[in-house]
Amino acid sequence: MNNKTLVVLSGGQDSTTCLFWAIDKFGKENVSAIGFDYGQRHKLELECASEICKNAGVEYTVINTPIINELSANALTRSDIEVDTEKPEDTPPNTLVEGRNMLFLTYAGIYAKTHGIKNLVTGVCETDFSGYPDCRDIFIKSLNVTMNLAMDYNFCIYTPLMWLTKAETWELADKLGVLDTVYNKTLTCYNGIIGEGCGNCPACKLRSRGYREYKLMNNE
Repeated sequence: MNNKTLVVLSGGQDSTTCLFWAIDKFGKENVSAIGFDYGQRHKLELECASEICKNAGVEYTVINTPIINELSANALTRSDIEVDTEKPEDTPPNTLVEGRNMLFLTYAGIYAKTHGIKNLVTGVCETDFSGYPDCRDIFIKSLNVTMNLAMDYNFCIYTPLMWLTKAETWELADKLGVLDTVYNKTLTCYNGIIGEGCGNCPACKLRSRGYREYKLMNNE
């Protein structure tokens, strides 16, 4: 059985939790990770991912994909666009990078095939998907089929967080024994602050609310 696994790792809470999920499921010796430098405001997230992989004993590869920044005007790649503090009701938030997950998984698939890797892991989640259409389960399933056809290769895309709330994602990190790492060493904040973050951007609010709910679940 081919257990070689590639994790799409940004250095944030979700993808980092998925990294340790993959290590637990497939064995550290079978896991590597890939990240993308796409012109994001806070390249510090890639440094966080690199450090996490180094401490975990996992190889981390960063691919330059600047074309995404050239095609999409959004608050994650443009310093002149302020991050929405609240999610708009009728439109996706301005942190949406159009097609990002589709491109990342496609690039990851190309890399995986050339390295004999069949399993891909991504931290997308439909339960708390924040209005990003390429985080939905139906999209991932369709892309899995498309990639298999396009490359004539049997990829299996795993989405361990797809149906979890943020509280349940914190619970998973705790069960994997990496709660402190995820809490203190990841960068989820849209304003580029490691760990607890700024506390004001939508990513920080979602993360902190989930953490409080998890603590309540455990009577802490």
